[in-house]
Amino acid sequence: MSMFQYVAILTSIILGLAIAHLLQGTARLIQDPDAGRPYWVHLVWVFYMFMTAVFWWWWEFRLERLEVWTFPVYVFVVLFAVALYLLCAMLFPPRLDRYDGFRDYFYSRRAWFFGLFIVFQLIDVGDTLLKGGAYFASLGPEYIVVRVVKIALCVVAMRTENEPFHAAFGVANVVQQLSWALRFYDTVG
Repeated sequence: MSMFQYVAILTSIILGLAIAHLLQGTARLIQDPDAGRPYWVHLVWVFYMFMTAVFWWWWEFRLERLEVWTFPVYVFVVLFAVALYLLCAMLFPPRLDRYDGFRDYFYSRRAWFFGLFIVFQLIDVGDTLLKGGAYFASLGPEYIVVRVVKIALCVVAMRTENEPFHAAFGVANVVQQLSWALRFYDTVG
């Protein structure tokens, strides 16, 4: 077993838990009328995080080319998976009875969610650099521009409950993620 395969097993478990959390939360909304009132902006972010978790495995496959795995690199990749898990877990609390539905929950936890989303964007830049300078350059200036814009908009999202802003930000992330995946990740390697 290669080191990449070894790391992939652990991160796959973490990502599997993230996806399971999103799917269980979504199923609970469908199955249980007492699960809390759904909120469409929250569901946009649920969909975005589901896509991100599924795509993450595809993106990380490029790490198979990494020739030397050090302990800091191993920890870094595991923490990247943990950050993704935490983002997914934050979208469905274990109990919603303290909130007036998912709208109230989403806005009350927005600083935590978008703060962690900023950390995730920064880790993503480190992960992209880890895959090599040529790979980083192949993504073009759009990659950095998107990260900077997302971080700036996260700062706004942390401070406002403005529904049109959060709706537009969520939908824009979904569109950008799909566009990016279709343009840059149609094949592995």
